[in-house]
Amino acid sequence: MKEWKKNREMMKSHFDSRTFADEESDQNMGVEPPAVEIKTPEDAQVIPLPEPGITPVKSDISRCILERRSRRKYTDEAISTGELSYMLWATQGIKKAIPAYGNTGTVTIRTVPSAGARHPFETYLAINNVTGIEQGIYRYSSLNHNLVFLFNVTEVQNKLTEAAVGQSFVGNAPVVFFWACKPYLGEWRYKGESHKAMLLDAGHVCQNLYLAAESLNLGTVAIAAYSQEKVDNLLKLDGKDEFVVYLAPVGRVEIG
Repeated sequence: MKEWKKNREMMKSHFDSRTFADEESDQNMGVEPPAVEIKTPEDAQVIPLPEPGITPVKSDISRCILERRSRRKYTDEAISTGELSYMLWATQGIKKAIPAYGNTGTVTIRTVPSAGARHPFETYLAINNVTGIEQGIYRYSSLNHNLVFLFNVTEVQNKLTEAAVGQSFVGNAPVVFFWACKPYLGEWRYKGESHKAMLLDAGHVCQNLYLAAESLNLGTVAIAAYSQEKVDNLLKLDGKDEFVVYLAPVGRVEIG
């Protein structure tokens, strides 16, 4: 069997097998749950976001579904902080945060579904052209609905293009969304069965970005072709306990 065909097993469910049955989950062993999101340092530069109450250009969900498609050509026009706020809320916004059973951490109910409400992603942004926000790499805090400035990157457009294996529209986009998985958030409860579920969760998140962007007359495209090492290095992720699994550029598109 070709080596890559062995990876098909990860796509299958193992809940009815003994693949992981002999292992207790960390949750069942009483291990404290991992934090919902990375803690923002006290000295971090935080950029408040407007409330995500923007009125979409297309308010008919049927129209958004019908007209949604992958868009790779963007104009030079900036997107607004209101539009960015809305898309962040649509993809990872928290509707309710409640204590977990037995007060073991916090459970978040968000705008997207997630297996066991684990929500194992951090959202990072490479901002090139958003009104009122300086260029740089940012992390979205779902709990506070704000942006945490991380660092600047020299020649970021070229590095984004290289990380996206030559797809120049990624480097030229006003903003690029990156979803970085923190596997232990799922593993803590579901052990090895969590890996398939977490990738499915990434699809839920990206589809909401498609629909939110479409409702604003913006364009996006899901990107799974990228250099893992270059993307993780660009965001300064360790590539083991946190690594990118999906990304999507967003920009304004010509109407008509």
